Amino acid sequence: MNTAARCLRVLVVDDEPLIRWSISETLGAAGYQVTEAQDAASALKALADDPDLDLVLLDFRLPDSNDLGLLAMIRQIAPAAAVIMMTAFGTPDVTAGALKLGASKVLNKPFNMHDLEGVVRSL
Repeated sequence: MNTAARCLRVLVVDDEPLIRWSISETLGAAGYQVTEAQDAASALKALADDPDLDLVLLDFRLPDSNDLGLLAMIRQIAPAAAVIMMTAFGTPDVTAGALKLGASKVLNKPFNMHDLEGVVRSL
């Protein structure tokens, strides 16, 4: 585990508790500092409280957000944060739109946690 990984602060935004837990456990075990949010409102509050987060793992569809508008707001609040969009609805339009709005990567669900850790490490 390198020192840089221990300092990286990650916000995991997903409405599925098991997915949030799995990602948090995986990245936490790798030394990342992980915060969780279950919806857009709690994600925006977490970013308002700490706009210097390094990475946001963002689910595309949340109970209070089901478009790319939340990604656009995140880019405004925390422009330096990398954003990885996660979606089970990975159409070419969603992927292209997310990348155009500044997502670093779009991951289609389901994905392997080992692969996710590699993507995070590569950012």
